[in-house]
Amino acid sequence: MNSADPTRTPRSRRERPAKPALSRAGIVAAAVHVLRTEGLGKVTMRRLARELDTGPASLYVYVRNTDELHAAVLDELLAEVDLSPAREPGGEWRERLTRLLTSYLEMLFRHPSLARSALTVHPAGAHYLDLVEALLVLLREGGVSDARAAWGVDLLLQYATAMAAEHAGDHPDSLDDTFTAIATASPARHPELARLGDVLVAGGGAGRLSWGFATLIAGIEAAPEPPVTGA
Repeated sequence: MNSADPTRTPRSRRERPAKPALSRAGIVAAAVHVLRTEGLGKVTMRRLARELDTGPASLYVYVRNTDELHAAVLDELLAEVDLSPAREPGGEWRERLTRLLTSYLEMLFRHPSLARSALTVHPAGAHYLDLVEALLVLLREGGVSDARAAWGVDLLLQYATAMAAEHAGDHPDSLDDTFTAIATASPARHPELARLGDVLVAGGGAGRLSWGFATLIAGIEAAPEPPVTGA
């Protein structure tokens, strides 16, 4: 005997809203969402497949592997970098270059789980190209030769990325053991370390960062021409 309610209107399963079509942009957007809410460690193909209600294999049509996915996420977040110093009329170009690099560093600090990954992934999107273009504009404005500027961009970004990676997720007391070891170094075994101990740990992060950028920029200006011919 059929006990179904004769007044109930059956609902077809076909009325369920269709899933949005997969795309590389949609996958990257979902990855950025997962990064912001759960951290980079959760940005995996399997996790994104659940987020997008699909199978992991479907994602590989658009992204070759997790490294490429992380590089695409980094490129998307590079949109947060303030490139305006490269467009400002006048002003000291070294100071503007430092501000631009500091903005890049601050973006990585806002996403500490991404900072260490940024040392090994290689973005190739529009926002990365915009950042490199802005750096080259400022180096050219400063009269740096084309070859030194082209190779110098790598050094500047590597330094900023390494600084962010080193301090990503730092606890305020994380360097205490290192500072204590330096302060108590044996003058007999480490005479230079003991002599310069106070200087080695002096200065705040901002001061050291600015000095590092100034040193790199001065070095790029004065360095020999890179052997780009036949490299």
